[in-house]
Amino acid sequence: MREIWQTILLLTMSNIFMTFAWYAHLKDLNHKPLIIAALISWGIAFFEYMLQVPANRIGYTVLTVAQLKILQEIITLTVFVPFALFYLKEPLKLDYLWAALCMMGAVYFMFRAR
Repeated sequence: MREIWQTILLLTMSNIFMTFAWYAHLKDLNHKPLIIAALISWGIAFFEYMLQVPANRIGYTVLTVAQLKILQEIITLTVFVPFALFYLKEPLKLDYLWAALCMMGAVYFMFRAR
């Protein structure tokens, strides 16, 4: 169980970095040349990989690859929605709820006992 919590923590931290790498430039660097945005995003993504790779290695000791992927997608949605609402000032949409419900179905199928 310890490995699962370590994996969740590391994947959450890595996803925060990746969300900023992928989307923060849309707000903060939208007037800069694309190469500047790409280089800054790659620099941020480096830290994402420094967390994501150990997270997957730890997680793979107790989870399948498919379970790791679904776990990552749940974390992605959990990190992205607040980021979109509070950082990018996007409006709250009911579509976030529908997406979360679909993801819950995916979690069920990936983690159900065989």
